[in-house]
Amino acid sequence: MRAFLARRLIATVATGLAVSVLVFLLIRLAPGDAVTMWIGQEGTMTPEVRDTLRKMFGLSDPVAVQYLHWLGDAARGDLGYSFRSRLPVVALLGTALPVTLELAALAMLLAIVTALPLGVFSAVKHGTPADATARLLGLLGFSMPSFWLAVLMILASATYFKWLPALIYVGLAKNPIENLKQMLMPAVSLGLPLMAVLMRMTRSTMLDVLGQDYVRTARAKGAGESAVLARHALKNALIPVVTVMGIQLGRLLGGAVIIEQIFGVPGVGTALVAAITQRDYPMVQATVLALGLLFIAVQFFVDISYAAIDPRVRYG
Repeated sequence: MRAFLARRLIATVATGLAVSVLVFLLIRLAPGDAVTMWIGQEGTMTPEVRDTLRKMFGLSDPVAVQYLHWLGDAARGDLGYSFRSRLPVVALLGTALPVTLELAALAMLLAIVTALPLGVFSAVKHGTPADATARLLGLLGFSMPSFWLAVLMILASATYFKWLPALIYVGLAKNPIENLKQMLMPAVSLGLPLMAVLMRMTRSTMLDVLGQDYVRTARAKGAGESAVLARHALKNALIPVVTVMGIQLGRLLGGAVIIEQIFGVPGVGTALVAAITQRDYPMVQATVLALGLLFIAVQFFVDISYAAIDPRVRYG
């Protein structure tokens, strides 16, 4: 187990460094920078002022030097200051990241509590009209993009129910009820495609497990159907589902960028889009790096839980 954890930890650190390099370089491949954006807004700017601003922001150094400086500061928890607001990036990220994490957590929770029962039910009722209905619902959810569903929900709620969530965001700690009202539609639109994926995966793995010898043996010994499903079938069927959950969390974080824009949720996605359009390098780098490291950390814990569930992984 220790060797497995050591290998996964080394791979996690290496992946994190690779993400930091990509994050730093990709934003600089886009034409223009923060100073160029300012020139477009101010109308005119002398070359002397432009060079002074580039030196002030550290943009005149070679890219490799800029990266090393940024990586060293980031390792100490200093992600710099936003080019536009001149506020610490850590403070801005600390305000936006909890909102995105709440949205992703709600979407994941809705998907799990819906998908697992539906997947088990569909597998148990294999070949019946109930199974076909559950599969059809899963197919519909899988085929509907989150952004299209979000727009459809807004139009339907405004047209038929004359209701829309408040435009001004209310934090969870400040007013939990109002916060959940605002986050319900974004969470549903983000979590429905994930629910379809998990439901189909649960159904497929349950069908495979229900045909195994140990399940037939448990039934032959007189175990009740609920005990067979819970103790023998579901535990083993969830092994690949856990992996899919970890992978799909990255899709949730990526999809949150669009969903937050549609519903006006002030999360990381909204901050990231604004920073990209303004060429705010420190904010873009910190935001994408935080999302990337979060996804890597989730994958690391998924690997650990996968090894805890299936001992064969530890020695593979």
